[in-house]
Amino acid sequence: MGFITVLIPIFSIFAIGYIGMKFLNIDTKPISTLTLYLMSPFLAFRTFYANELNMDYIYLGAFLLVLCVISLLFCYVVGYFRKWDQSVQSGFVLASVFMNNGNYGVPLTLLVFGEEGLHYAIILMVLQTLIMCTVGIYFAAKGGASGKRVKISPLKDVIKVPIVYGAILGIIFNLVGVPISDQMMTGIDMVSEATIPTIMIVLGMQLAKIKLHDLEFGRVSLAVAFRLILAPIIAYFLTLPLPIDEMVKNILILTAAMPTAANTTMYAVQFGSRPAFVSSVTLITTLLSIVTLPILLFLLI
Repeated sequence: MGFITVLIPIFSIFAIGYIGMKFLNIDTKPISTLTLYLMSPFLAFRTFYANELNMDYIYLGAFLLVLCVISLLFCYVVGYFRKWDQSVQSGFVLASVFMNNGNYGVPLTLLVFGEEGLHYAIILMVLQTLIMCTVGIYFAAKGGASGKRVKISPLKDVIKVPIVYGAILGIIFNLVGVPISDQMMTGIDMVSEATIPTIMIVLGMQLAKIKLHDLEFGRVSLAVAFRLILAPIIAYFLTLPLPIDEMVKNILILTAAMPTAANTTMYAVQFGSRPAFVSSVTLITTLLSIVTLPILLFLLI
């Protein structure tokens, strides 16, 4: 019943976007642009400003970086042998590498491990946000640029996206101890809290465009298997040498087993990097996680 409690608001927001697209046929690109360039920087700033930065970030950050690198290597090896072009490769990276440890992972960790576990879940969310808004945007831009006649540097797109600067500013303000008035913080909170639901609405809208006969079942199945099965196995072996207690190791493995992050759909829509594929993997991994996560928790606890 606890899983259902976590999932009901997630799927309810997806449904809003889905129904809106079916009845109103709204253009998703302006909404994704609004979210990425105007709203997400506030969420990134608050995430890094409001959470205490300490040594826990070193171990957990190292774990996430190594997991990200191994996941990218897997994607490139598969893409090489299957002779995928850059657009397909980048879409596969977005669907496979980045997990939803924010609006899904944080409440689930709180449910399973309590307040002590919540502390580590928030740290992981903060670090994953930084990875997604740099590495994720890079691959989204790379996949979108591959189909254009004029060669565009993905790094330039990463530099242009203000979410990176929101995160950096949040870190600086946090470390220096810059005070922010309650009135200003209220405004930041309002925009921040609207960001994730808007991203999820975009995902719901994107799902409404998908037709079953257009689904790339082979690639989708591979991405789903990696995200829900292979990634937590890799995470298990990565946690073995870490000098942290068992509860934190279990949280790291659980984080790695989360479904695909909704943010990746926003990046895919914005840069034209296989948005139908990315959004379909996001939905399917979220649905199947209802089965895979209880099994994982049974094995861990």
